[in-house]
Amino acid sequence: MANMEPLRREDLPELEGLFRHYEETLSFVPNSLYTMARRPEILGAFSELITQIWNTGTLPKYLKPLIGIVSSVAAGCRYCQAHEAVDARMRDVPEGKIAAIWDFERSPMFDEAERVALRFARDAALVPNEVTPEHFEALRRHWDDGQIVEMLAVVGLFGFLNRWNDTMATALEETPLALASRAYGDRWDVGKHDAGGSRPPLSGTAGSS
Repeated sequence: MANMEPLRREDLPELEGLFRHYEETLSFVPNSLYTMARRPEILGAFSELITQIWNTGTLPKYLKPLIGIVSSVAAGCRYCQAHEAVDARMRDVPEGKIAAIWDFERSPMFDEAERVALRFARDAALVPNEVTPEHFEALRRHWDDGQIVEMLAVVGLFGFLNRWNDTMATALEETPLALASRAYGDRWDVGKHDAGGSRPPLSGTAGSS
């Protein structure tokens, strides 16, 4: 059960535009937003940061949620691991490739450029940080410095999200729960993010379906 009850969507009409944006881009509204909405200024600034990191630059868009998954595996946040499976599918990553993310070092579904990016993300997300100059040497064989900045921005974004959702024990919504359970199989479980006993923000919306 979540450590903090999410606010109700119908009590936040001033944020309806933001919630609709998430419905359109992610297919549901994350429960974490209903918690963060207790400080709308923080929520607004955070949402703008997400938009900039996700939609600018030249790094392939499909790679960003895969970086998010690997970062969240390194940090241990199951909520974000599930969310980024949904984001990856919406960016046309095959479900089989999402499932193989746990073994990206050996899976033939990943090429060497993807492997060095995901290896960098994993090691940057660890505590203590395990990135070395050799990571950058390998990255620069495939990516330019601007793209490396984008990768690290995604890792940094999930540093925030992993801490937020693991600390709050944010209840996982049905859409990411179903996909993560199916794609990740016995490598993953919902853990503390089980929605049992927590009140949905608003019945009949994508955020609580």
